[in-house]
Amino acid sequence: MDNTMRILALSILLLFLVALINFLHKVWWLPMRIQHLLFSQGIKGPPHRFLHGNTIEISEMRENFMNRKLQLSHDIFQTLQPHIYLWSKIYGKNFLHWPGAGAELVISEPELIKEMLYDRGQYFSRSEVDKYLKKILGEAIFTSEGEKWFKLRKLANQAFHAESLRNMIPAMVESVEGMLGRWKNYEGKEIDANEEFRVLSAEVISRTAFGSNYLEGQKIFHMLRKLAILSCKNSHKIRLPRISNIFKDRYDLEAEKLEKRIRDSVLEIVKKRQNTKTGEISFGEDFLGLHLRAHYNANGSDKISVQELIDQCKTFYTAGQGTTSILLSWTILLLAIHTDWQEKAREEVLELFGQQPPNSEGIGRLKTMSMIINESLRLYPPSVYTERKAKKGAKLGNFILPANMNVHVPILAIHHDPKIWGKDADIFDPERFSSGIAAATNNNPAAFLPFSLGPRTCVGADFATVEAKISLSMILQRYTFTLSPNYVHSPVQIVSLRPQHGVQVVINAL
Repeated sequence: MDNTMRILALSILLLFLVALINFLHKVWWLPMRIQHLLFSQGIKGPPHRFLHGNTIEISEMRENFMNRKLQLSHDIFQTLQPHIYLWSKIYGKNFLHWPGAGAELVISEPELIKEMLYDRGQYFSRSEVDKYLKKILGEAIFTSEGEKWFKLRKLANQAFHAESLRNMIPAMVESVEGMLGRWKNYEGKEIDANEEFRVLSAEVISRTAFGSNYLEGQKIFHMLRKLAILSCKNSHKIRLPRISNIFKDRYDLEAEKLEKRIRDSVLEIVKKRQNTKTGEISFGEDFLGLHLRAHYNANGSDKISVQELIDQCKTFYTAGQGTTSILLSWTILLLAIHTDWQEKAREEVLELFGQQPPNSEGIGRLKTMSMIINESLRLYPPSVYTERKAKKGAKLGNFILPANMNVHVPILAIHHDPKIWGKDADIFDPERFSSGIAAATNNNPAAFLPFSLGPRTCVGADFATVEAKISLSMILQRYTFTLSPNYVHSPVQIVSLRPQHGVQVVINAL
């Protein structure tokens, strides 16, 4: 009996020692080795802190900057990403830091960014997505890799190619008409343009991609927004490896419930395509229809599962609704501040369309509008960063990178870099895009990244800009608008770069 107890005790001790060694290897030895490897190549950064990396420092800097009263300025980089702003000044454009247990290399040199984003899987893969964000997006086009990504990207390209976009224009116009009909009750008064555009873009994505109206998708949008807020709250928490997967807090439990309810809601919309008598599916040619056809009719590698269909729907509910509403919100803010550009845009719209709804031919000729939208995307990009994960043997420029290390591209920093855009980098000046994006960036595509770059460029970029041009054109045909004195300038990153307190403008009929 004594021998049995001794063996059991030794076994437990051995297991404990193995677990301790593995733990120390992950949280101490591996970070020290990575830090030495990068430092030896000239890449410096703040020292790694045991267990938490630089998380506490990052959180403190964020809190200090966010507590400051932000003036009505477009110089928002140091407020939203103060750690990158400060450390890039200390350690240079490329530096190593630790936003948690894992290492992250920040790169701000356009040539390195271009090299990485155009990589087709040789050295880099999609970085792992935060588990809360993954609940929003699932295993869809945004988070997948390899053959699965290619299959889902092919479907998305079909849904948003040029001919499909032209067919969506009447639905977009109809949705904007509905919004402007509501605005008649607020002429001479204040509206929250951000909230108006949130409702508008939700209806547009429902009509054009899912064939449903906003009311049917309302629950999904509401739940996805709650998940986005949970994601933001939890992204910078200090969590010990594996422990957070065992002991779940109330945010974890709430996120799981929301995820299940979203799945059920998407399936309910899918069921509405099914004939209750015959059981046959009416596919249609919209986003949902193409994915239903790929589930029911496709064979082999082209076939998608029910879960893939649901995850794709979740992704495009989020991206299709969020990106456009945010783009419209920031652009309206800029035009409300810079009324001279508002008038230039109105003159162009009236010259091309008069009082008629926008059409596909005229939309392509909106030069001033395109300049304004590009400058809005530069100052307030939908996402302030993008990331990739280094594979074994990864190289970037002259650097050799350790496997599984995240490489972070600070889009907001690039878009506000005076060395790229000049001393007026924080000033709204659409004229910089008068000769196109290539001329504005000196033929350096990695200097302008509102929808990323390379093979994984946002598939819905054209959809978002077409909807924005239609919406802005129809607003400018009927209203002038100025910034309300109640507006509080407070950009915040909650999945996308959003106006935290809305965008209050006063509208007046022409």
